[in-house]
Amino acid sequence: MTEPAHRSGFACFVGRPNAGKSTLTNALVGTKVAITSNRPQTTRHTVRGIVHRPDAQLVLVDTPGLHKPRTLLGQRLNDVVRTTWAEVDVIGFCLPADQRTGPGDRFIAQELAHIKRTPKVAVVTKTDLVDARTLAERLVAVEALGRELGIEWAEIVPVSATEGRQVGLLAELLVPLLPEGPPLYPEGELTDEPEQVMVAELIREAALEGVRDELPHSIAVVVEEMLPREDRPADRPLLDIHAYIYIERPSQKGIVIGPKGRRLKEVGTTSRRHIEALLGTPVYLDLHVKVAKDWQRDPRQLRRLGF
Repeated sequence: MTEPAHRSGFACFVGRPNAGKSTLTNALVGTKVAITSNRPQTTRHTVRGIVHRPDAQLVLVDTPGLHKPRTLLGQRLNDVVRTTWAEVDVIGFCLPADQRTGPGDRFIAQELAHIKRTPKVAVVTKTDLVDARTLAERLVAVEALGRELGIEWAEIVPVSATEGRQVGLLAELLVPLLPEGPPLYPEGELTDEPEQVMVAELIREAALEGVRDELPHSIAVVVEEMLPREDRPADRPLLDIHAYIYIERPSQKGIVIGPKGRRLKEVGTTSRRHIEALLGTPVYLDLHVKVAKDWQRDPRQLRRLGF
């Protein structure tokens, strides 16, 4: 008997904001490649996480949540989502089990119904937050939504990424939907995100914790410089990282910095720990907060901040 052919390809997770896409991506990859937060619209660009298997290489593309945009940034994030799902081999539509199927889910499903050739898997996330009866109701509702809109789900899979429930099964079901082909990335590579971008995202994740509702969307982070400290012995390296946290209004500066700079210090401590784990080297992190007035609506500022 001949061995099954190796498969490799791209799968993207789409869904409304805070549907559990980034947490699911991290669980499948087995390490943190996408930042997570209970704030909607945490993900602002596509993140590729790479799952290596003997029989396949599954490249996961985590996308921003599709939403009704109120700013130029929001419009650009939606454009990123639509561009991504036009280019992948399979689409995973994430719907949280702890919430009823709503207008946002229906809007995304209607858009997916127009994509005829790409297989679609409905992924019911956050199953650890509901009982068996509620989960059964959500699964029936997802199946009915597909039938109503003419979407033939390749699979409907309930998962809990935080508890690892059925995450392996999801990978098993996605792999047969990929085309045959050799690996696309070297063995051991878990993401193709540039280190500088990942460092900026880890700082933003720490900055998002505990801030007021209107502030998260106003925060952007840019790493200006990452350089090894000169004149350090080989067995005691140190990486100097200089980064700016941008907000939109002067009144937001005090919220990010906190009384006597305590909050900014906490952001630095938390993010430095994650950055050192990511890069495997001690880090000196120099953080500053700057105002970029109404940057979410300004094309020039969006370009400067990487959007």
